[in-house]
Amino acid sequence: MSIESAALSLGTLDTLAYHDSWVHRLDPRIKLLTTLIFVVIVTSFDKYTISGLLPFFIFPLVMILGGRLPARFVTNRVLLVAPFAIMIGIFNPFIDQETLLQIGSWNISGGWVSFLSILLRFALTISAALILIATCSFPGICMALDKLGAPRIFTVQLLLLYRYLFVLVEESIRLVRARALRSFRGQGLGIKVFSQMIGQLLLRTLARAQRIHLAMLCRGFDGNIRTLRTLKIRHREIIFLLGWSSLFILLRLYNLPQLLGSLFV
Repeated sequence: MSIESAALSLGTLDTLAYHDSWVHRLDPRIKLLTTLIFVVIVTSFDKYTISGLLPFFIFPLVMILGGRLPARFVTNRVLLVAPFAIMIGIFNPFIDQETLLQIGSWNISGGWVSFLSILLRFALTISAALILIATCSFPGICMALDKLGAPRIFTVQLLLLYRYLFVLVEESIRLVRARALRSFRGQGLGIKVFSQMIGQLLLRTLARAQRIHLAMLCRGFDGNIRTLRTLKIRHREIIFLLGWSSLFILLRLYNLPQLLGSLFV
């Protein structure tokens, strides 16, 4: 059941991409470029920056509201991969113990500040990537990369790798269900059976992938990514790209929370 639920949540992002909103109707190339600029600027901050990162949450918030995306789903996906960011910065408080901030009687070291900065940048970049997939779909992103001049062999391989992941999950579900139906009182659950299942999974997915490839060739697949939607960059796409890029650069040059704090203090 855990494998099936993981597969369903993996395909939910592509399902959300078929919604109709002003965010979904934007050209995927513009959304991809805007997200790339957002990620580059967010990751360019100093390791001790915290307040300067907070205003950048306006971008994922506007995209979620404009695209009518479920905020809980995006938050849960970010929390799901959060342990990777925690493992990256968990040792910072032990390495950098010099006091950087003092709140009342509490002395906060630079390690804790850098650790929180890593978590903030992780949340911003991962949420932006998830929103991009949820509003463009993964094939749409591959098509945008192809139209922007990325090597076609790279975009096609990336698309097929993503599709092959669903084939792998589907075959895994069949194997796990078959083993559960044939096991009794814990029998057939050892490492020996598990290693045999890994080999069977490889053979079955390779055979399934070959059948899918032959079916694609029979339907005229020639390596080009084609969609029914015609890509066209209009004035609203240009305004979207220039507007958000200008805001990102402005927030990068000026620490907005610090400026607002200096006005009231």
